[in-house]
Amino acid sequence: MEQVTSVTQLSDVQPTDWAFQALESLVERYGCIAGYPDSTFRGNRALSRYEFAAGLNACLNRINQLIQTSTGELASQEDLGTLQRLQTEFAPELATLLTRVGNLEASVTQLEEQRFSTTTRLRGEILFAVSGVGGGEVNNQDGDANVVLSNRVELNLDTSFSGQDLLRTRLAAQNTPNFATVTGTNFAKLSFTGNNENDIQIGGLFYRYPVTEQAIVYFGIIGIGFGDFTPTLNPYINNSLLGTVSNFAGESQLFGLNGGTGFGLEYRISRAVRLSLGYLASNTNQAETGLFGGRYGAIAQVTLYPTDSLSVGLTYIHSYNIVTGKGSRNAEDPFNGAALSTNAYGLQASYQVSPNFNISGWTGLINARAESQPNKGSDAKIFTWALSFALPDVGGLGNLLGFVIGQPPKAIENDVVGREDPDTSLHLEAFYRYQITDNIAITPGFFVVTNPEHNANNDLIYVGTVRTSFVF
Repeated sequence: MEQVTSVTQLSDVQPTDWAFQALESLVERYGCIAGYPDSTFRGNRALSRYEFAAGLNACLNRINQLIQTSTGELASQEDLGTLQRLQTEFAPELATLLTRVGNLEASVTQLEEQRFSTTTRLRGEILFAVSGVGGGEVNNQDGDANVVLSNRVELNLDTSFSGQDLLRTRLAAQNTPNFATVTGTNFAKLSFTGNNENDIQIGGLFYRYPVTEQAIVYFGIIGIGFGDFTPTLNPYINNSLLGTVSNFAGESQLFGLNGGTGFGLEYRISRAVRLSLGYLASNTNQAETGLFGGRYGAIAQVTLYPTDSLSVGLTYIHSYNIVTGKGSRNAEDPFNGAALSTNAYGLQASYQVSPNFNISGWTGLINARAESQPNKGSDAKIFTWALSFALPDVGGLGNLLGFVIGQPPKAIENDVVGREDPDTSLHLEAFYRYQITDNIAITPGFFVVTNPEHNANNDLIYVGTVRTSFVF
């Protein structure tokens, strides 16, 4: 029955008892208990005294309602007398029942008052890592560093006004050093590199709204990137908290060409075709450059899903920036500080071979042109590629074994003498995420870079870390 509270260790009221039969008669006449889904009362089962008191209280409330509204059939004097007798015999149980209901209502009120927000949900990520780097000298750096203990804390305040939109405010504090400062190359950077000396800062602020069933628009003020509204097609690896441990392996360099402020559109043309468009810029709060006068870029990507297991992305980006923090010095500054423009072309793909095996990869080509002196009109080409293998649930549900091989961004051609990379570096990475609980994971990871800065004169660099992740 509805409105029945189960209480143990109490004497039962049997169907043959006077009180049981009297309550059953009241229930049938006044409909004060809803009964079972088939609308039957089934009054042939013993009840504890507290269960009986709950039913009696329901009948008291129902008859009081009839008397106050003067609607329906009023209770007879005989029924009122029966109620009075039942109230007397079950007074202790009724009093206890009312006290418990009152306490429950007070608890519910307190929870409602203390709830964070009716529309905002707090999600958190905490990362601790023990990391070290070693190897040969690059760009006059010794290549060795002490083992460091670092952290990153991110709190996402996810707000929805309609149940379908999302306003995300990310607060971040971190102190992971940039190993490029001791190795002389971006190739040694960790995926969670970032250091604001653990001062709490706004690390991201964007709004996502579904205009139609096919179209979603994005507006970002702080920390939005092309990958926030464009599929990068590296589903297992591209996660600095639970995936890759290197800065290089997460996604193609192309998605890092611009970021900060801007807008994007994700449009589902059909089940098998998706279009992504966007415009992003940096330093938009400066009057000299604004939203359209500084380092900005525009992206267009068509993502194809020919089967449930295969996805392919074709990307084009026009940008006035080339710095991503992933390439060699020649790839990041091909014209020795001159202003430049770029046209970038990318191909990404992901294939789910089986539920426990995924292959993903990308290749990207950037055509850069110097737009200012002393090298105005000079051209350069930057090339990068990677292939990753992910094996989920190896050794247990939620675990992940990952391998990555690739070439960090390299200046393969350059009209400027001395700004072309002479050799080729290879990035080799392996990591294993052990999922302790749904909220805690430990990931040991290791990667090596041959010929750092695409220069065979530089010795091997190796980086290792043990990352512990908490999500809540």
